[in-house]
Amino acid sequence: MSLTVDLKTPVTGSYKQPIGLFINNEWVEGVDKNKFEVINPTTEEVITSVCEATEKDVDLAVAAARKAFETTWKQVTPQARGNLLLKLADLVEKNTQLLAAVESLDNGKSITMATGDVGAVVGTLRYYGGWADKIEGKTIDIAPDMFHYTRPEPLGVCGQIIPWNFPLLMLAWKVGPALATGNTIVMKSAEQTPLSALVFANFVKEAGFPAGVFNLVSGFGKVAGAAISSHMDIDKVAFTGSTVVGRTIMKAAAASNLKKVTLELGGKSPNIVFNDADIEQTVSWVNFGIYFNHGQCCCAGTRIFVQEGVYDKFLEAFKKRAAQNKVGDPFDKHTFQGPQVSQLQFDRIMSHIKSGKEEGATVEIGGERHGYQGYFIQPTIFSNVRPDMKIMQEEIFGPVCAISKFKTEEEAIKLGNDTTYGLAAAVHTKDLNTAIRVTNALKAGTVWVNCKLHHSPSPQPHKLPFGGFKESGIGRELGEAALANYTQNKSVAIRLGGAMFG
Repeated sequence: MSLTVDLKTPVTGSYKQPIGLFINNEWVEGVDKNKFEVINPTTEEVITSVCEATEKDVDLAVAAARKAFETTWKQVTPQARGNLLLKLADLVEKNTQLLAAVESLDNGKSITMATGDVGAVVGTLRYYGGWADKIEGKTIDIAPDMFHYTRPEPLGVCGQIIPWNFPLLMLAWKVGPALATGNTIVMKSAEQTPLSALVFANFVKEAGFPAGVFNLVSGFGKVAGAAISSHMDIDKVAFTGSTVVGRTIMKAAAASNLKKVTLELGGKSPNIVFNDADIEQTVSWVNFGIYFNHGQCCCAGTRIFVQEGVYDKFLEAFKKRAAQNKVGDPFDKHTFQGPQVSQLQFDRIMSHIKSGKEEGATVEIGGERHGYQGYFIQPTIFSNVRPDMKIMQEEIFGPVCAISKFKTEEEAIKLGNDTTYGLAAAVHTKDLNTAIRVTNALKAGTVWVNCKLHHSPSPQPHKLPFGGFKESGIGRELGEAALANYTQNKSVAIRLGGAMFG
Protein backbone atom coordinates (compact mmCIF):
# COMPACT_ATOMS: atom_id res chain seq x y z
CA MET A 1 0.00 0.00 0.00
CA SER A 2 1.07 3.61 -0.52
CA LEU A 3 2.38 5.30 2.60
CA THR A 4 1.74 8.82 1.33
CA VAL A 5 -1.49 10.64 0.55
CA ASP A 6 -2.18 13.78 -1.46
CA LEU A 7 -3.33 16.64 0.78
CA LYS A 8 -3.81 20.37 0.30
CA THR A 9 -3.31 23.49 2.39
CA PRO A 10 -4.42 27.03 1.48
CA VAL A 11 -0.77 28.10 1.59
CA THR A 12 1.04 25.35 -0.31
CA GLY A 13 -1.62 23.74 -2.46
CA SER A 14 -1.11 19.99 -2.94
CA TYR A 15 1.68 18.14 -1.14
CA LYS A 16 2.62 14.55 -0.35
CA GLN A 17 1.82 13.66 3.26
CA PRO A 18 3.60 10.62 4.73
CA ILE A 19 1.27 8.44 6.81
CA GLY A 20 3.54 5.51 7.73
CA LEU A 21 5.86 4.80 10.63
CA PHE A 22 9.42 6.04 10.10
CA ILE A 23 11.70 3.22 11.25
CA ASN A 24 15.31 2.67 10.16
CA ASN A 25 15.01 5.46 7.55
CA GLU A 26 12.10 3.68 5.85
CA TRP A 27 8.36 4.25 5.77
CA VAL A 28 6.56 1.14 6.98
CA GLU A 29 3.09 0.04 7.97
CA GLY A 30 2.41 -0.92 11.55
CA VAL A 31 2.73 -4.63 12.28
CA ASP A 32 -1.01 -4.87 12.94
CA LYS A 33 -1.76 -2.60 9.94
CA ASN A 34 -4.10 -0.38 11.98
CA LYS A 35 -4.73 3.31 11.31
CA PHE A 36 -6.35 6.18 13.15
CA GLU A 37 -8.02 9.34 11.91
CA VAL A 38 -6.54 12.83 12.15
CA ILE A 39 -9.16 15.55 12.65
CA ASN A 40 -9.00 19.14 11.39
CA PRO A 41 -9.88 21.23 14.49
CA THR A 42 -11.05 24.13 12.31
CA THR A 43 -13.68 22.14 10.40
CA GLU A 44 -14.10 19.03 12.61
CA GLU A 45 -13.57 16.94 9.46
CA VAL A 46 -11.15 14.07 8.91
CA ILE A 47 -7.90 15.19 7.24
CA THR A 48 -6.52 11.69 6.67
CA SER A 49 -5.63 8.50 8.53
CA VAL A 50 -2.12 7.51 9.60
CA CYS A 51 -0.54 4.21 10.61
CA GLU A 52 -0.92 3.36 14.28
CA ALA A 53 2.04 2.04 16.25
CA THR A 54 1.65 -0.68 18.87
CA GLU A 55 4.14 -2.29 21.27
CA LYS A 56 5.39 -4.44 18.38
CA ASP A 57 6.28 -1.39 16.31
CA VAL A 58 8.01 0.26 19.25
CA ASP A 59 10.10 -2.91 19.61
CA LEU A 60 11.15 -2.65 15.96
CA ALA A 61 12.00 1.03 16.30
CA VAL A 62 14.03 0.40 19.46
CA ALA A 63 15.92 -2.44 17.77
CA ALA A 64 16.78 -0.13 14.86
CA ALA A 65 17.87 2.62 17.24
CA ARG A 66 19.98 0.22 19.32
CA LYS A 67 21.74 -1.18 16.26
CA ALA A 68 22.47 2.32 14.97
CA PHE A 69 23.78 3.44 18.36
CA GLU A 70 26.10 0.48 18.83
CA THR A 71 27.46 0.49 15.28
CA THR A 72 26.99 3.34 12.80
CA TRP A 73 26.33 6.37 14.99
CA LYS A 74 29.28 5.68 17.29
CA GLN A 75 31.61 5.97 14.31
CA VAL A 76 30.34 9.44 13.39
CA THR A 77 32.57 12.19 14.78
CA PRO A 78 31.09 14.96 16.92
CA GLN A 79 31.83 17.49 14.18
CA ALA A 80 30.03 15.33 11.63
CA ARG A 81 27.03 15.01 13.97
CA GLY A 82 26.93 18.77 14.22
CA ASN A 83 27.12 19.16 10.46
CA LEU A 84 24.18 16.79 10.02
CA LEU A 85 22.10 18.87 12.43
CA LEU A 86 23.06 22.03 10.55
CA LYS A 87 22.07 20.43 7.25
CA LEU A 88 18.76 19.35 8.77
CA ALA A 89 18.19 22.93 9.94
CA ASP A 90 18.83 24.18 6.39
CA LEU A 91 16.26 21.73 4.99
CA VAL A 92 13.69 22.77 7.57
CA GLU A 93 14.31 26.43 6.76
CA LYS A 94 13.98 25.73 3.05
CA ASN A 95 10.61 24.07 3.70
CA THR A 96 9.30 26.57 6.25
CA GLN A 97 6.13 27.30 4.31
CA LEU A 98 5.18 23.63 3.97
CA LEU A 99 5.89 22.73 7.59
CA ALA A 100 4.03 25.77 8.92
CA ALA A 101 1.03 25.04 6.72
CA VAL A 102 0.84 21.40 7.83
CA GLU A 103 1.14 22.52 11.46
CA SER A 104 -1.76 24.95 11.01
CA LEU A 105 -3.87 22.36 9.23
CA ASP A 106 -3.31 19.71 11.88
CA ASN A 107 -3.06 21.77 15.08
CA GLY A 108 -5.23 24.78 14.24
CA LYS A 109 -2.68 27.41 15.25
CA SER A 110 -2.49 30.55 13.16
CA ILE A 111 -0.21 30.39 10.15
CA THR A 112 1.73 33.37 11.50
CA MET A 113 2.49 31.58 14.77
CA ALA A 114 3.19 28.30 13.00
CA THR A 115 5.74 30.06 10.79
CA GLY A 116 7.36 31.46 13.92
CA ASP A 117 7.49 27.97 15.40
CA VAL A 118 9.33 26.65 12.34
CA GLY A 119 11.82 29.49 12.61
CA ALA A 120 12.42 28.45 16.21
CA VAL A 121 12.93 24.85 15.09
CA VAL A 122 15.66 26.03 12.71
CA GLY A 123 17.31 28.04 15.47
CA THR A 124 17.21 25.16 17.95
CA LEU A 125 18.73 22.67 15.51
CA ARG A 126 21.51 25.10 14.60
CA TYR A 127 22.21 25.85 18.25
CA TYR A 128 22.71 22.18 19.09
CA GLY A 129 24.55 21.56 15.84
CA GLY A 130 27.08 24.05 17.17
CA TRP A 131 27.32 22.22 20.49
CA ALA A 132 28.08 18.76 19.07
CA ASP A 133 31.89 19.13 19.01
CA LYS A 134 32.12 21.16 22.24
CA ILE A 135 30.98 18.55 24.75
CA GLU A 136 34.12 18.00 26.78
CA GLY A 137 35.29 16.22 29.91
CA LYS A 138 37.78 17.40 32.53
CA THR A 139 41.16 16.37 33.86
CA ILE A 140 41.29 16.27 37.67
CA ASP A 141 44.62 16.43 39.51
CA ILE A 142 44.38 14.14 42.56
CA ALA A 143 47.77 12.47 42.95
CA PRO A 144 51.17 12.73 41.17
CA ASP A 145 51.23 9.06 40.18
CA MET A 146 47.68 9.06 38.76
CA PHE A 147 45.96 10.56 35.72
CA HIS A 148 42.26 11.23 36.26
CA TYR A 149 39.75 12.48 33.72
CA THR A 150 36.02 12.48 33.09
CA ARG A 151 34.39 11.50 29.85
CA PRO A 152 30.79 12.56 28.99
CA GLU A 153 29.15 9.73 27.07
CA PRO A 154 25.75 9.43 25.39
CA LEU A 155 23.05 7.50 27.26
CA GLY A 156 22.10 5.31 24.30
CA VAL A 157 18.56 4.90 22.96
CA CYS A 158 16.27 7.75 24.00
CA GLY A 159 12.49 7.55 23.96
CA GLN A 160 10.91 10.95 23.37
CA ILE A 161 7.19 11.71 23.68
CA ILE A 162 6.05 15.10 22.40
CA PRO A 163 2.79 17.05 22.91
CA TRP A 164 0.19 18.42 20.54
CA ASN A 165 0.42 22.13 21.39
CA PHE A 166 3.85 22.74 19.77
CA PRO A 167 4.44 19.60 17.68
CA LEU A 168 7.46 20.75 15.69
CA LEU A 169 9.00 22.96 18.34
CA MET A 170 8.91 20.30 21.05
CA LEU A 171 10.33 17.82 18.55
CA ALA A 172 13.31 20.13 17.96
CA TRP A 173 13.82 20.78 21.68
CA LYS A 174 14.30 17.03 22.15
CA VAL A 175 16.01 16.02 18.90
CA GLY A 176 18.68 18.74 19.08
CA PRO A 177 20.45 17.86 22.33
CA ALA A 178 19.88 14.10 21.97
CA LEU A 179 21.54 13.87 18.55
CA ALA A 180 24.26 16.41 19.35
CA THR A 181 25.41 14.25 22.25
CA GLY A 182 25.45 11.04 20.19
CA ASN A 183 22.22 9.30 21.21
CA THR A 184 19.67 7.63 18.95
CA ILE A 185 15.94 8.31 19.16
CA VAL A 186 12.55 6.63 19.16
CA MET A 187 9.99 9.44 19.14
CA LYS A 188 6.23 9.30 19.52
CA SER A 189 4.21 12.25 18.28
CA ALA A 190 0.88 13.22 19.83
CA GLU A 191 -2.05 11.30 18.38
CA GLN A 192 -3.91 14.59 17.81
CA THR A 193 -1.14 16.14 15.68
CA PRO A 194 1.08 13.61 13.89
CA LEU A 195 1.28 15.20 10.44
CA SER A 196 4.03 17.84 10.69
CA ALA A 197 6.43 15.46 12.46
CA LEU A 198 5.91 12.93 9.67
CA VAL A 199 6.84 15.56 7.07
CA PHE A 200 9.90 16.47 9.17
CA ALA A 201 11.09 12.84 9.15
CA ASN A 202 11.62 13.01 5.39
CA PHE A 203 14.17 15.78 5.94
CA VAL A 204 16.07 13.67 8.50
CA LYS A 205 16.73 11.08 5.82
CA GLU A 206 17.49 13.73 3.20
CA ALA A 207 20.02 15.37 5.52
CA GLY A 208 21.99 12.12 5.59
CA PHE A 209 21.44 10.76 9.09
CA PRO A 210 22.28 7.03 9.20
CA ALA A 211 19.41 4.56 9.32
CA GLY A 212 18.04 4.00 12.81
CA VAL A 213 19.37 7.21 14.36
CA PHE A 214 15.93 8.87 14.31
CA ASN A 215 12.75 6.79 14.38
CA LEU A 216 9.23 8.22 14.53
CA VAL A 217 6.00 6.43 15.42
CA SER A 218 2.46 7.77 15.46
CA GLY A 219 0.20 6.26 18.06
CA PHE A 220 -1.67 6.57 21.32
CA GLY A 221 -0.14 7.31 24.68
CA LYS A 222 -1.74 4.36 26.45
CA VAL A 223 -0.21 1.96 23.92
CA ALA A 224 2.86 3.33 22.12
CA GLY A 225 3.73 5.86 24.81
CA ALA A 226 3.42 3.24 27.53
CA ALA A 227 5.60 0.85 25.52
CA ILE A 228 8.34 3.49 25.28
CA SER A 229 8.14 4.36 28.98
CA SER A 230 8.47 0.76 30.12
CA HIS A 231 10.80 -0.59 27.42
CA MET A 232 13.77 -2.48 28.83
CA ASP A 233 16.11 -1.41 26.01
CA ILE A 234 15.41 2.34 26.15
CA ASP A 235 17.94 4.17 28.31
CA LYS A 236 16.13 7.45 28.81
CA VAL A 237 12.66 8.89 28.30
CA ALA A 238 11.83 12.57 27.78
CA PHE A 239 8.22 13.70 27.97
CA THR A 240 6.38 16.97 27.57
CA GLY A 241 2.73 17.00 28.59
CA SER A 242 0.43 16.84 31.58
CA THR A 243 1.54 16.21 35.14
CA VAL A 244 -0.90 13.28 35.38
CA VAL A 245 0.74 11.48 32.46
CA GLY A 246 4.19 12.49 33.68
CA ARG A 247 3.59 10.61 36.94
CA THR A 248 2.61 7.50 34.96
CA ILE A 249 5.74 7.70 32.81
CA MET A 250 7.98 8.13 35.84
CA LYS A 251 6.46 5.07 37.51
CA ALA A 252 6.89 3.00 34.34
CA ALA A 253 10.50 4.12 33.95
CA ALA A 254 11.25 3.17 37.55
CA ALA A 255 9.43 -0.16 37.37
CA SER A 256 11.25 -1.24 34.20
CA ASN A 257 15.00 -0.60 33.90
CA LEU A 258 15.16 2.59 36.00
CA LYS A 259 15.73 4.61 32.85
CA LYS A 260 16.66 8.28 33.14
CA VAL A 261 13.68 10.65 32.99
CA THR A 262 13.13 14.30 32.11
CA LEU A 263 9.62 15.70 32.38
CA GLU A 264 8.34 19.10 31.24
CA LEU A 265 4.85 19.19 32.70
CA GLY A 266 1.92 21.46 33.46
CA GLY A 267 1.72 24.95 34.89
CA LYS A 268 -0.61 27.49 36.45
CA SER A 269 1.57 30.53 36.15
CA PRO A 270 0.99 33.77 38.09
CA ASN A 271 1.04 37.17 36.37
CA ILE A 272 1.63 39.79 39.09
CA VAL A 273 0.85 43.44 38.31
CA PHE A 274 2.00 46.12 40.76
CA ASN A 275 0.57 49.63 41.14
CA ASP A 276 3.56 51.23 39.39
CA ALA A 277 3.40 49.02 36.27
CA ASP A 278 3.07 50.58 32.82
CA ILE A 279 -0.56 49.58 32.32
CA GLU A 280 -0.61 49.85 28.53
CA GLN A 281 2.49 47.67 28.11
CA THR A 282 1.41 45.29 30.84
CA VAL A 283 -2.01 44.72 29.32
CA SER A 284 -0.40 43.83 25.98
CA TRP A 285 1.97 41.33 27.59
CA VAL A 286 -0.69 39.80 29.82
CA ASN A 287 -2.98 39.37 26.83
CA PHE A 288 -0.21 37.73 24.82
CA GLY A 289 0.89 35.56 27.72
CA ILE A 290 -2.58 34.06 28.11
CA TYR A 291 -4.08 33.81 24.64
CA PHE A 292 -0.93 32.96 22.66
CA ASN A 293 -1.33 29.58 20.95
CA HIS A 294 -5.06 29.56 21.86
CA GLY A 295 -4.12 29.41 25.53
CA GLN A 296 -2.65 25.97 24.91
CA CYS A 297 0.70 26.80 26.47
CA CYS A 298 2.09 25.21 29.63
CA CYS A 299 3.61 28.49 30.84
CA ALA A 300 0.59 30.69 30.07
CA GLY A 301 0.07 33.34 32.76
CA THR A 302 -3.52 32.47 33.55
CA ARG A 303 -3.59 33.56 37.21
CA ILE A 304 -3.53 37.37 37.19
CA PHE A 305 -2.97 39.17 40.47
CA VAL A 306 -3.36 42.96 40.29
CA GLN A 307 -2.56 45.38 43.09
CA GLU A 308 -5.71 47.13 44.29
CA GLY A 309 -4.54 50.65 43.31
CA VAL A 310 -4.67 49.85 39.57
CA TYR A 311 -7.09 46.90 39.56
CA ASP A 312 -10.08 48.70 38.01
CA LYS A 313 -7.98 50.52 35.43
CA PHE A 314 -6.16 47.34 34.47
CA LEU A 315 -9.34 45.25 34.21
CA GLU A 316 -11.07 47.69 31.88
CA ALA A 317 -8.03 48.01 29.63
CA PHE A 318 -7.48 44.25 29.62
CA LYS A 319 -11.09 43.52 28.64
CA LYS A 320 -10.81 45.91 25.69
CA ARG A 321 -7.52 44.37 24.56
CA ALA A 322 -8.70 40.76 24.83
CA ALA A 323 -11.86 41.59 22.87
CA GLN A 324 -9.66 42.70 19.97
CA ASN A 325 -8.04 39.29 19.55
CA LYS A 326 -9.05 37.91 16.18
CA VAL A 327 -10.44 34.39 16.53
CA GLY A 328 -10.98 32.37 13.37
CA ASP A 329 -9.44 30.70 10.34
CA PRO A 330 -5.83 29.81 11.14
CA PHE A 331 -4.85 30.42 7.51
CA ASP A 332 -5.91 34.07 7.74
CA LYS A 333 -2.67 35.92 8.45
CA HIS A 334 -4.54 38.29 10.79
CA THR A 335 -5.85 35.50 13.03
CA PHE A 336 -4.40 35.45 16.53
CA GLN A 337 -6.39 32.60 18.06
CA GLY A 338 -7.39 29.47 16.20
CA PRO A 339 -9.46 26.53 17.44
CA GLN A 340 -8.62 24.27 20.36
CA VAL A 341 -6.89 21.12 19.23
CA SER A 342 -9.71 18.58 19.69
CA GLN A 343 -13.27 17.95 20.81
CA LEU A 344 -11.92 16.49 24.05
CA GLN A 345 -9.89 19.60 24.80
CA PHE A 346 -12.79 21.88 23.82
CA ASP A 347 -15.12 20.02 26.20
CA ARG A 348 -12.57 20.13 29.01
CA ILE A 349 -12.12 23.90 28.70
CA MET A 350 -15.87 24.50 28.54
CA SER A 351 -16.33 22.41 31.69
CA HIS A 352 -13.87 24.69 33.51
CA ILE A 353 -15.75 27.75 32.27
CA LYS A 354 -18.98 26.21 33.56
CA SER A 355 -17.31 25.53 36.90
CA GLY A 356 -16.17 29.14 37.18
CA LYS A 357 -19.69 30.38 36.59
CA GLU A 358 -21.20 27.91 39.07
CA GLU A 359 -18.66 28.80 41.79
CA GLY A 360 -19.59 32.47 41.55
CA ALA A 361 -16.80 34.04 39.51
CA THR A 362 -17.79 36.92 37.21
CA VAL A 363 -17.44 36.51 33.45
CA GLU A 364 -16.05 39.83 32.24
CA ILE A 365 -15.81 38.78 28.57
CA GLY A 366 -16.23 35.54 26.66
CA GLY A 367 -17.28 32.37 28.40
CA GLU A 368 -18.92 30.80 25.34
CA ARG A 369 -18.20 28.94 22.15
CA HIS A 370 -17.07 31.06 19.22
CA GLY A 371 -19.01 30.32 16.02
CA TYR A 372 -20.79 27.11 15.08
CA GLN A 373 -18.09 24.97 13.49
CA GLY A 374 -14.68 24.00 14.77
CA TYR A 375 -13.37 23.91 18.33
CA PHE A 376 -13.31 27.68 18.86
CA ILE A 377 -13.75 29.30 22.28
CA GLN A 378 -14.08 32.99 23.02
CA PRO A 379 -11.22 34.67 24.91
CA THR A 380 -12.50 34.54 28.48
CA ILE A 381 -11.75 36.62 31.57
CA PHE A 382 -13.07 35.73 35.02
CA SER A 383 -12.93 38.26 37.86
CA ASN A 384 -13.84 37.95 41.55
CA VAL A 385 -12.04 34.63 41.64
CA ARG A 386 -11.25 33.11 45.02
CA PRO A 387 -7.99 31.17 45.54
CA ASP A 388 -9.88 27.93 46.16
CA MET A 389 -11.88 27.99 42.92
CA LYS A 390 -11.21 25.29 40.35
CA ILE A 391 -10.40 27.86 37.65
CA MET A 392 -7.70 29.35 39.91
CA GLN A 393 -6.14 26.03 40.89
CA GLU A 394 -6.36 23.69 37.87
CA GLU A 395 -4.56 24.01 34.55
CA ILE A 396 -7.25 24.79 31.96
CA PHE A 397 -4.99 24.88 28.89
CA GLY A 398 -7.25 27.16 26.93
CA PRO A 399 -8.08 30.87 26.40
CA VAL A 400 -9.33 31.38 29.96
CA CYS A 401 -7.83 33.42 32.79
CA ALA A 402 -8.71 34.29 36.38
CA ILE A 403 -8.03 37.71 37.90
CA SER A 404 -8.04 38.90 41.52
CA LYS A 405 -6.70 41.72 43.73
CA PHE A 406 -3.86 41.91 46.22
CA LYS A 407 -2.71 44.60 48.65
CA THR A 408 0.91 43.99 49.54
CA GLU A 409 4.03 42.48 48.00
CA GLU A 410 3.99 39.70 50.60
CA GLU A 411 0.41 38.81 49.67
CA ALA A 412 1.31 38.75 45.97
CA ILE A 413 4.16 36.31 46.61
CA LYS A 414 1.92 34.08 48.72
CA LEU A 415 -0.78 34.04 46.03
CA GLY A 416 1.77 33.44 43.28
CA ASN A 417 3.16 30.39 45.05
CA ASP A 418 -0.25 29.02 46.04
CA THR A 419 -0.20 26.22 43.48
CA THR A 420 1.26 22.75 43.11
CA TYR A 421 2.88 23.90 39.87
CA GLY A 422 6.05 25.94 39.36
CA LEU A 423 6.78 26.28 35.66
CA ALA A 424 6.76 30.03 35.06
CA ALA A 425 5.66 33.43 36.36
CA ALA A 426 5.68 37.11 35.42
CA VAL A 427 6.15 40.32 37.39
CA HIS A 428 5.16 43.78 36.14
CA THR A 429 6.68 46.79 37.92
CA LYS A 430 8.93 49.78 37.24
CA ASP A 431 10.81 49.22 40.50
CA LEU A 432 13.90 47.06 39.99
CA ASN A 433 14.13 46.24 43.68
CA THR A 434 10.54 44.98 43.73
CA ALA A 435 11.14 42.97 40.55
CA ILE A 436 14.20 41.20 41.96
CA ARG A 437 12.70 40.55 45.42
CA VAL A 438 9.53 39.04 43.98
CA THR A 439 11.36 37.12 41.26
CA ASN A 440 13.64 35.54 43.86
CA ALA A 441 10.67 34.60 46.06
CA LEU A 442 8.55 32.98 43.35
CA LYS A 443 8.88 29.20 43.05
CA ALA A 444 9.06 28.94 39.26
CA GLY A 445 11.58 27.75 36.69
CA THR A 446 11.25 30.88 34.54
CA VAL A 447 10.21 34.37 35.64
CA TRP A 448 9.61 37.15 33.13
CA VAL A 449 9.78 40.79 34.23
CA ASN A 450 7.67 43.35 32.37
CA CYS A 451 6.92 40.82 29.65
CA LYS A 452 5.49 37.31 29.22
CA LEU A 453 6.57 34.54 26.86
CA HIS A 454 9.14 36.99 25.50
CA HIS A 455 11.51 35.20 23.13
CA SER A 456 13.83 37.73 21.57
CA PRO A 457 16.09 38.46 19.84
CA SER A 458 15.78 34.97 18.34
CA PRO A 459 12.49 33.10 17.88
CA GLN A 460 13.42 31.12 21.00
CA PRO A 461 16.07 31.80 23.64
CA HIS A 462 18.08 28.68 22.85
CA LYS A 463 20.66 29.48 25.52
CA LEU A 464 18.09 29.84 28.31
CA PRO A 465 17.18 26.62 30.18
CA PHE A 466 13.46 25.90 30.50
CA GLY A 467 11.76 23.66 33.02
CA GLY A 468 9.74 23.60 36.21
CA PHE A 469 9.81 23.57 39.98
CA LYS A 470 7.49 21.39 42.09
CA GLU A 471 4.97 19.39 40.02
CA SER A 472 5.92 21.14 36.79
CA GLY A 473 8.66 18.69 36.01
CA ILE A 474 12.18 17.32 36.33
CA GLY A 475 15.20 18.49 34.37
CA ARG A 476 15.72 21.32 31.91
CA GLU A 477 15.35 21.72 28.17
CA LEU A 478 17.26 24.21 25.99
CA GLY A 479 20.62 25.77 26.64
CA GLU A 480 23.71 23.95 27.79
CA ALA A 481 21.64 22.48 30.65
CA ALA A 482 19.76 20.21 28.23
CA LEU A 483 22.98 18.42 27.27
CA ALA A 484 23.22 16.99 30.79
CA ASN A 485 19.91 15.20 30.21
CA TYR A 486 21.47 13.17 27.40
CA THR A 487 24.95 12.41 28.73
CA GLN A 488 26.43 10.45 31.60
CA ASN A 489 29.85 11.07 33.10
CA LYS A 490 32.45 8.34 33.26
CA SER A 491 35.39 8.87 35.63
CA VAL A 492 38.70 7.32 34.54
CA ALA A 493 41.67 6.77 36.87
CA ILE A 494 44.98 5.67 35.32
CA ARG A 495 47.93 4.62 37.50
CA LEU A 496 51.13 6.00 36.01
CA GLY A 497 53.51 3.54 37.67
CA GLY A 498 55.42 3.13 40.88
CA ALA A 499 54.94 0.78 43.78
CA MET A 500 51.52 -0.67 44.49
CA PHE A 501 49.81 0.91 47.48
CA GLY A 502 50.40 -1.11 50.65
